[in-house]
Amino acid sequence: MTFHEYATLYQHNLLNDVVPFWLQHSPDKEYGGYFTCLDREGKVFDTDKFIWLQCREVWCFSMLYNKVEKKQEWLDMAIQGAEFLKKHGRDKDGNWYFSLTRTGAPLIAPYNIFSDCFAAMAFGQLYQATGNADYSQIAITTFHNILKRQDNPKGHYSKAMPGTRPLQNFALPMILCNLVLEMETLLDKQLVENTIQQGIHTVMDVFYQKDSGLIMENITPEGQLSDSFEGRLLNPGHGLEAMWFVMDLATRNNDQALITKAKDITLSLLEYGWDQQYGGIFYFLDVKGYPPQQLEWDQKLWWVHIETIISLLKGYLHTGDEKCWQWFEIVHDYTWKHFPDPENGEWFGYLNRQGQPLLPLKGGKWKGCFHVPRGLYQSWTTLQQIAAKHALSTQPK
Repeated sequence: MTFHEYATLYQHNLLNDVVPFWLQHSPDKEYGGYFTCLDREGKVFDTDKFIWLQCREVWCFSMLYNKVEKKQEWLDMAIQGAEFLKKHGRDKDGNWYFSLTRTGAPLIAPYNIFSDCFAAMAFGQLYQATGNADYSQIAITTFHNILKRQDNPKGHYSKAMPGTRPLQNFALPMILCNLVLEMETLLDKQLVENTIQQGIHTVMDVFYQKDSGLIMENITPEGQLSDSFEGRLLNPGHGLEAMWFVMDLATRNNDQALITKAKDITLSLLEYGWDQQYGGIFYFLDVKGYPPQQLEWDQKLWWVHIETIISLLKGYLHTGDEKCWQWFEIVHDYTWKHFPDPENGEWFGYLNRQGQPLLPLKGGKWKGCFHVPRGLYQSWTTLQQIAAKHALSTQPK
């Protein structure tokens, strides 16, 4: 396939398959917000509303409206989710709950800071689409709340005994690298720069371990390996996703050395995490080769594969490293053979090690309208840039 043919495939799957699936099946027209627990055909099998998935869907339709086409149905979809969240999503201190009932009553307390991260993303993107000052205020207030909580994100909800085995986790610094770019126009310039520099340092110097060439999920406060279940944990998908965030930040700052480093880490993580027997990328691994505590360690997940594709494409675009393209074709072939559901639309989320769907769901407590559409958009537009760059380089001088 040519670069253009790949680009068209990703574009078509996004606009003619995945987006229509969520538009048709997800909106709760009675109470607002979205149903995310959808079976293979799009039927609702549970009506609980998980805040981070609600926010991600608001973000997704706002982003499509801002970056692809000013379609009123996309904007309406985003607004109806945002209004539900505005009314029901936060406690009296402005912290975002984890989940709600269908009608908006809180089910699970605001223990998880990722609800806040995706709320800031959602309302920031929707503000760009609407100019509604209420949305920008929610985004800004939430972002500052995240910064206040970042050193102890779970607060009194944490189950760990303080001081016994303190560990810092990779997920929040990784998300902040992306979130700050999303909200750049709403925030003080110095705050943006400081957050970016801190994020890059944390991801690329603290959690990245030079000796192994890998990114750890949890490390000690001193940045060392903790010889424990949590300390030996590798989540290849997290590291692979973070590398395209870093490449975007490096491109913004014209830092070619950082782009190259992120590309090299992408290749190292992928080579380490690839299942040589059945193909696909493992969900969890133990860095010392011990049995991981996560029983789902050998599953193949939708988000891991689409995020890997983005990093490989951006690595190829910015460095021209042929290894990125070779790996892209391998991961693309595996992904498109196993995840999309041509009969009913959207993608399966969870495969067993052999590559067969474990669950027929298209959405649930963890999978919603986010990684697939975002990944298809990022891949489509990056492939377009690759095609344009290639055409320019092959023009007769």
